Formats: sequence, C-alpha cells, structure tokens
Amino acid sequence: MSSSSQARQRINALLDENSFVEIGALVTARNTDFNLKQEETPSDGVVTGYGVIDGNLVYVYSQDASVLGGSIGEMHARKIVRLYELAIKTGSPVIGIIDSTGLRLQEGADALNAFGEIYLKQVEASGVVPQITAVFGACGGGLALIPSITDFTFMESEKAKLFVNSPNALEGNYKEKCDTSCAKWQSSETVNVDVVADEATIYSQIRELVSLLPSNNEDGDSYKECSDDLNRACENLDGATGDPSVIARQISDNGIFFETKKDYAKEMVTGFIRLNGATVGFVGNRTQVFDEDGKVAEKFDDKLTAHACEKAASLINFCDAFDLPVLTLTNATGFGASKCDERHVAKAAGRLVFALANATVPKVNLITGKAFGSAYVVMNSKAIGADVTISWPDAQIGTMDAKLAAKILCDGKDADVNQTANEYAALQNNVKSAAGRGYVDEIIEPADTRKYVIGAFEMLFTKRDERPAKKHGTV
Repeated sequence: MSSSSQARQRINALLDENSFVEIGALVTARNTDFNLKQEETPSDGVVTGYGVIDGNLVYVYSQDASVLGGSIGEMHARKIVRLYELAIKTGSPVIGIIDSTGLRLQEGADALNAFGEIYLKQVEASGVVPQITAVFGACGGGLALIPSITDFTFMESEKAKLFVNSPNALEGNYKEKCDTSCAKWQSSETVNVDVVADEATIYSQIRELVSLLPSNNEDGDSYKECSDDLNRACENLDGATGDPSVIARQISDNGIFFETKKDYAKEMVTGFIRLNGATVGFVGNRTQVFDEDGKVAEKFDDKLTAHACEKAASLINFCDAFDLPVLTLTNATGFGASKCDERHVAKAAGRLVFALANATVPKVNLITGKAFGSAYVVMNSKAIGADVTISWPDAQIGTMDAKLAAKILCDGKDADVNQTANEYAALQNNVKSAAGRGYVDEIIEPADTRKYVIGAFEMLFTKRDERPAKKHGTV
C-alpha cells in the first residue's frame, strides 16, 4: 500500500462509511528550488476534506508521508488553513492526522511562513471549534506545536514520535537511553497527550470523543437521549473514594467515561461523563488506582501537585469555552511537597483557581473524603464560585487533620491531645459544621450521588453569570 492511499485510508477508517469528500486534491507545490519541480507532489503531501462521524460534520486532514516525507510547505499549509477557515465558518471540529518529517527545507522561508499560518488559524479556532490531533508518525520541531495548540492529542503506541528536539539532541541523552519522543514518555511526562493506543483504537476513541463534544462554542448539541435511570442507586460508591474514575463510570449514563491525559499526573482524574444525556466535564482528586479485579494497583498522596493542577485547569478551560458544566470531586489535604512542586505548585494552583473561578458554566462540587486547608479552597469550593456543594456523610472539611491541629493547640498547655483532637474533629472538621455555615448545601448518602448530581445540574441549566467587562485575564 502506498502512503498516499494510506493517508486516505486513515481518513476513511475514522469517518462514517463513504462520507469523505476531498478538497484540493489537485493542489501541488509551486516552489521550484532544489529541483522540486522534477518531483511529483500529489496533493502536496496532505489529503484534506470533510465527512461525518455519527452524522456530525467534521473536517479532516491526513499527511502523506510518501510525498517529500509529508513535509509542510506553502501549498500544504494553505490546504490546512483553508480547512480551518471552513470549519470556523460552519462551526465544526477539525481533526488532523500527523505523519510528517516537519519543515520542508526546499521551500525555506515559504515553509516557515506556512507553519505560522497554520498556528494562526489554530489560535483563531481555539475555543470556537474542537481541535483534535492524532499522531501516527513523526511530529517534530515546529510541527510539535500543532498538537500543543489543539484541544486533544492521540498518539499511536509504537510508531508515533512527538518531539521539539530529538532525544539524541538532548545533552547527556540518546534514544536508547531515554526515548523522549515516544508515546509512553510523552503521555506520562508531559501534559500533551490524552490517549495512547493502536490505530484502530484511536479511530474509535476519536469517534467517541466527537460524539461527546459540541460541534462549536455556540451549539448546545452535546446532548443525547438518556436511556439510563436518572434515580439509579450506585451501591458501594464510598468504597471507591480513592479512585474517582470508578465513581465517574458508576454515576454516568450507561457507564460512559472518556478519560483525558490518562497517563499524566494520575493523582488527578479528568475527562467527560454523561448525566441525563448531557456531557459534563469531570475532575477529581485520586489517591488510588484500582485494577480490573478491584484491587489497589497504585497509591498517591492526597495532595494537589503542580502537574495535577495543570491537568485539571486544562480541562476546565476547555469546558468553559464550550459551555460544558463541570463536576469536581474533592479529596485533598494539602499541596505536593517535592522540589518540583515547590518550583511550580503555587503558579499551577493559581491557574486552577483562575480556571474554576473564571468559568461561568454550571459548577458542582462533591466532597467525597478529606477537604483540608487551601487545597479544599482550590478544588472548586463555594468561596471560588461553586454553585452547589454536595458532601458524603463521612467527609471532613477543615483547616487540617484534627490530630495535627490538636498538637498545635495543646503545645505548651496542660491539655489532653487526644481529647482536644476529638473536640476539634466534632466542632471544626465535621461536615455538618461546614453545612451549618453554608459551605455545604446537601449531605447525601453515596448511593444517591447520581440522582442528586443530576438534579443539581438540571437546576443550574439556565444559569447566567455576568462578569466585569475585560478583554481576558492574565493568570
């Protein structure tokens, strides 16, 4: 199979059968330097067009590695830019399939300008239509910025390479030592990648994601008819306090949960669920990962790390741009205490606060475990704009753990630390004391979570939130 037919076959595998319509098939390179005219450049190395996914219009481009390595030149970029212009006009998602050696050296400054034109259209489209990138081959240098500007990035697990500098160009490193371009490293060490899988799985995952997302920032079409019982009880939900991904699947319509950035900052879970047919952004603190047998496979501290805050803020900003409600699950007692965190956590937590406080969409917070100190405030508390706060009965809300507070209170005094701790827990950390001050709206049984959360979002459906006039924030 030639790469040209492979580029088209990838599009056909992604879209509904026989729905793809190609645009610009006859475009070829104009540059004649370095004997470029003597080389065939069909479609100038990128197949572009439109089709449908589950009946929803999408625009797709797929790079053709058989034409000058799928490199980006003037006309190649012009085709992608044209696709973006149509997507913005019609309000439909853009999906890019990347397999390219990057900048077309033979076209020099024209190729550099071409990169910039693509970046510009991506920025114009950001927050207007969803942008998805699937990396199936090389995506290096300036090309690596394309997935970084899009909303969601998928990487093929074996052949895909994503990098600004190749592993061998990093001082003290080489590919065999640490392949910083591979999908495993990129998905776990950077905030760039949402899903790593084989090609066939990536197509199905993109289709699932597109079905969950609105087509653009003005169409409320991210709704489906709900066939699940709205009042369905979720038994033993409190047993999953440590792993919100389990809670997400339990409370969502028919168990639908699309997890984003799954391998990055696992101490924070982000993704999309459906509640009464509506897509809802989901963010939750995680202290455990359960395997398929329900056993604990990984453990994390109940802390907000810099990476976790960055991951959560990214999803919340997307949800706010596309008018998707946000559900947060709070179970955190403080901030990460590593050198890396100390460098970055204040700024990252500030960005999370900004994302939540700035978001005008319906926001519901469910407190499932411990909610202590500033970490509680940061995780979508009433103070920074949560519309509704719900808590499970055994949750704790306060400045710190009762035993630690008692040691501080009893320091230098003739007092019983254990007795003081019990009194502090009853007076300050008890969720009822928080509810008595209006910081918690409802205390519910875990099994009733689905119906109460759905009820809260139904009530908030017509929410309007006017803010002071400004161009944009600066955090």
